[in-house]
Amino acid sequence: MITGVGSIASVAAGKISPCQQDDDSDSQAGKPTGSSIADLPEEIWHHIHSLVPIRDAARAACTSHAFLHSWRCRPNLILNRHTLIPKKHGFEVNFSDIIDHILRKHSGIGVKILDIQFSAGFGTYFFDRWLKNIVKATTEELTVIPPWTLDYSFPCSVLSSTRAGNSIRYLKLGFCAFNPTTELGPLRNLAILSLHHVNVTEDELECFLSRCHALEQLNVKDCVRIICLKLPRALQKLSSLTASECRWLRVIESKAANLSSLHLDGNIKLSLAGNMQMKRLSIVQNLYFARFEHPSIVPNLETLHIISSSVFGSTPPMLPTKFLHLKHLVIDIPSGDSLPLSYDYLHLVSFLDASPSLETLILNVALKFMKQKSVFEDSYGLRQMPEDRHFCLKNVKMTGFNSAKSLVELTCYILENAVSLECLTLDTIDCVRCSENPRECHASNSVLIREAHRALKAITCYIKDKVPATVKFIVISQCHAVAVGEDDDGRHT
Repeated sequence: MITGVGSIASVAAGKISPCQQDDDSDSQAGKPTGSSIADLPEEIWHHIHSLVPIRDAARAACTSHAFLHSWRCRPNLILNRHTLIPKKHGFEVNFSDIIDHILRKHSGIGVKILDIQFSAGFGTYFFDRWLKNIVKATTEELTVIPPWTLDYSFPCSVLSSTRAGNSIRYLKLGFCAFNPTTELGPLRNLAILSLHHVNVTEDELECFLSRCHALEQLNVKDCVRIICLKLPRALQKLSSLTASECRWLRVIESKAANLSSLHLDGNIKLSLAGNMQMKRLSIVQNLYFARFEHPSIVPNLETLHIISSSVFGSTPPMLPTKFLHLKHLVIDIPSGDSLPLSYDYLHLVSFLDASPSLETLILNVALKFMKQKSVFEDSYGLRQMPEDRHFCLKNVKMTGFNSAKSLVELTCYILENAVSLECLTLDTIDCVRCSENPRECHASNSVLIREAHRALKAITCYIKDKVPATVKFIVISQCHAVAVGEDDDGRHT
């Protein structure tokens, strides 16, 4: 087995210093000799060389003529600080010179992956020349992220039908202008498009997308010129859309019939034009806006993840609209100023009532500090909600569980009404734990630790005795996982 670049070079070098040989000299001069692998076909050696990290591959090419040709035809060019520069060199290395040297030596033939990402160090003419010389009809993946300070416009001509237009499958652009025109031909194989901080208008993007019939995944981040994102009918294969940090984005109009996964942030109006395939939705949005807008817009949702941007303290109105097919619900509740003192966790029962098929509920509370009234500070007893059986709910997990009275009431409601419940997990720390080893605690926040202790006390006083014998009941404290009950394996008896 060949285990390292040194092994490859030593086998391939023979007794000749290949870097001193003319490029057109007999290829036998640098072929492996005296080895059981000496007769491997040239394409195998090229493949081995292509799998070696680019810095080591360059060294191998300088010590072996056998690898010199494969270096000049290397199919995967991943050019960034991580792949090119050892950490010990810091920031004093001139990236443009290194990349320019690599790409000038490359034949420009057979490049399948070109990934250029840098934060500083060169002008626009470098990028244009590199793309012109390297991006050809064989290129399948292209990533171009120039320095954010560089006013760079991506040359759409490299995506023409005579260049990479028919071969490109993955395109990622960042910190540049992207201005495709109607003259650009179809991109027949483009499956994934990612745009990060790209200066593109909504009309330009719509025009470009109309030529991407094979597109399956679209990621748009921090593209400030897009107000209305339009997904044309031509995107029949599009299944996933992510739109984040687009501060002016207000509307998404989709005619993509098979869009099934949507990840958004902000209160964005959705127009899905008869799309009945949407199965997964992840969205940063006002909690009750999501509750009352989406059942009618995406009626066939099966998985919903809501990262609540804000919540209201008032009681939400009850509406007849339901998530009839929703099976998995994840709700992230904010902490701090975005969570009002009057917020009532018991309002989340409206999601349970609206989801008759729900099987899994995960509630994540970001517990920086608790503002709601503790169950130990309220002299009144626990409130009782009208009985409403939930026949499908099997698994419930709450992270950041605390002693807030309404959160204790919500937990009791679930125990009393989820007749098929199999497992209830209460984690007194929020999503970020103090150690990978649950029996070690490095937590230093005394407020969190005190509240975790109060949460454990609330569990003992108000919840433990309500857990049916058939339900596996797991409590995770700030230091270790413990099962509330008599068994050590987490079963409540």
